[in-house]
Amino acid sequence: MAEPVALAALMLDAAFGWPRALHARIGHPVGLFARVIEGCERRWNRPALPAAARRLLGIATVAILLGVAGGSGWLLARGADTLGWFATALLAWPALAQRSLYDHVRPVADCLRRDDLTGARQAVAMIVGRDIEELDESGVARAAIESLAESFCDGVTAPLFWLLAGGLPGIWVYKAVNTADSLIGHREERWRAFGWTAARLDDLMNLIPARIGGALICLAGRGGWRVMWRDARRHASPNAGWTEAAMAGALGLRLAGPIAYDGVMQDKEWIGEGRATATAGDIDRALRIYVGVCLLLWLTAGGVAIWAR
Repeated sequence: MAEPVALAALMLDAAFGWPRALHARIGHPVGLFARVIEGCERRWNRPALPAAARRLLGIATVAILLGVAGGSGWLLARGADTLGWFATALLAWPALAQRSLYDHVRPVADCLRRDDLTGARQAVAMIVGRDIEELDESGVARAAIESLAESFCDGVTAPLFWLLAGGLPGIWVYKAVNTADSLIGHREERWRAFGWTAARLDDLMNLIPARIGGALICLAGRGGWRVMWRDARRHASPNAGWTEAAMAGALGLRLAGPIAYDGVMQDKEWIGEGRATATAGDIDRALRIYVGVCLLLWLTAGGVAIWAR
């Protein structure tokens, strides 16, 4: 991909995000993946079936999804080739989430600065799956920072990696797998067998991007290397811990720890060292690091384009 497709896609996303008017009119491309997944899940993930059968049907679901995403990406790439590299950038743009992630995290800090804890909880509920009703200001701030760090991989680093590695088919296959993991790749009894393939494939596709993302956070944050290497594996996910530990180290905070989901407290390990009490100022610092990391990705994408020429 000699043309600056990746750099242009990053710039489009940073400038516009996914516009609300466009979303209201046509939705978002991942909505197609969600409909495929939900349709298969309704028909095939029946509790009466044995776990082995549900796992096989989960494999079939992922295979169908890969066919839809990869085939659509290939057809889009063929069409874009006739129009020029900027058309490819336009078609890759919706798969990135730089602007969206920033725009979802910023209101949490703004509400905390106004001492609006209710508003901060509502804002952070848009980006986390944990129970938020009992979170104090520090808990809300930590949740926002953790989500920013983890979603940086899913929403920015990994899509960019697969765009550079596989063009439009690569980036849209990744988004399809990541969507499947978010919908069915859970450990609860209902999902464990059916979503096993989606979860394992998502782990595999994030393996390299997560470690790249962690290193970039340490570079942009001017620190955090020791904490990242020490604590990355304390996270339940084999990949999310890299960016979260890097952010914790760069900020000098402790993240994660005991978290409640659906009324059940989970005794997760702490990641990082230093303060466990986070503030709106810490969210601001995390966002500054995030902007710096995104700029590093812009430089990387530009460098790849120049090198490929």
